[in-house]
Amino acid sequence: MTDVHANVTRVLTAAADKGLQLQTRTFPDGTKTAVDAANAIGVEVGQIVKSLIFAVDGDVVLAYVSGANQLDEKKLAAAAGGLKCSRVDADTVRAVTGFPIGGVAPFGSKTDLRVFIDPDLLQFDEVWAAAGTWHDVFCIAPDDLVSASGGTVVDLKRS
Repeated sequence: MTDVHANVTRVLTAAADKGLQLQTRTFPDGTKTAVDAANAIGVEVGQIVKSLIFAVDGDVVLAYVSGANQLDEKKLAAAAGGLKCSRVDADTVRAVTGFPIGGVAPFGSKTDLRVFIDPDLLQFDEVWAAAGTWHDVFCIAPDDLVSASGGTVVDLKRS
């Protein structure tokens, strides 16, 4: 039996606290990018949830974006009620979420963040998200992702 990473345990516990029973899958070669994840899992790249951490006017927020899309930072800033949206560094991502870039999960972050969700994720029966590491993922119904994360569905796609 393989040991489960502490981050994965934290994600599964947080999901269970929200009434979700998730099953994780581990990919030893990693799923760091949306394309890597889609190829490993065998799904469309659009079904991959990219969890992106940005600062809007200095406040850290989380955006779930379809793997097929690029985030429009101006749209995220507007959705968050701010003016300036900027990337945060890897140390900030880890400090705020407890997860590495490429492994940020929708549940179990160290900090409660405002969440914004790309509506393109809602077109699928299931989407796949990181489970706290570069190697672990889980599938979830998009409606469950929205309700459990308390996210706001809003257009975030770069045109």
